[in-house]
Amino acid sequence: MLENNAVEQHSIARSIFLHLSPGILIGAGYFALTPVLRSLGYPSIMALLCSLVLILIPFELGYLLLQAKKKNGSFSLRGVVMYRNPIPTWQYFVWVPVVFVVMGIIFTLMKPVDAFLQGTLFAWMPAMESGLQNGYSQGALILTYAMLAVFGAVLAPWVEELYFRGYLLPRMGFAGKWAPLLHSFLFGLYHVWTPWMFVTRTLGMLPLVYAVRRRNLNIAIITHILVNLVDVVSGVVFIMAMSHIV
Repeated sequence: MLENNAVEQHSIARSIFLHLSPGILIGAGYFALTPVLRSLGYPSIMALLCSLVLILIPFELGYLLLQAKKKNGSFSLRGVVMYRNPIPTWQYFVWVPVVFVVMGIIFTLMKPVDAFLQGTLFAWMPAMESGLQNGYSQGALILTYAMLAVFGAVLAPWVEELYFRGYLLPRMGFAGKWAPLLHSFLFGLYHVWTPWMFVTRTLGMLPLVYAVRRRNLNIAIITHILVNLVDVVSGVVFIMAMSHIV
């Protein structure tokens, strides 16, 4: 699949800028909103979710739609978002579980590295609060995890895959065979609100990148959503336990 040869290519500077600039804006929103939302009784993850709504989705999806309007004269993403060739339905039932499991193994094995980096290089930076250990009210957690389910687990991953794997990745011809690794590294740096995970994300996203390049972008979208839904399930179980339902 050589779709990258059929689209305009970005310069190194433009590619780095487009990879990192939305993360910097999202991070700024997260750090600005965290004290406000904490004062209202919400964990800091709620600040991130608000930043996804206010910054990530409008910025990344808006940029894609702007490029579509310039290229196609409409908001169709045809020729803007790549790796959309159809594949047999049965392949989703093979590749999505495989990529999901491999990513899960990598992220699990890399937890000691995350903990080391968080406790050394990034000890000055407060950890993001999930709200599942710090005595937040049930009402605050219900709203937080409802937001996480809709925006953090579905809409944001969908937009990120369109923007990063569908738009930016096929325009990294300057990196040659190293494009997947560089793309994953930049995607790790993009998450400025959890910088201690940049090594884990660099390695953990590689299966997703290779699946997209060799198969179909929808594999990445589905897998990314499933990965993020794990946190939603944990939150739902915790909230139900608070009500003595489980």
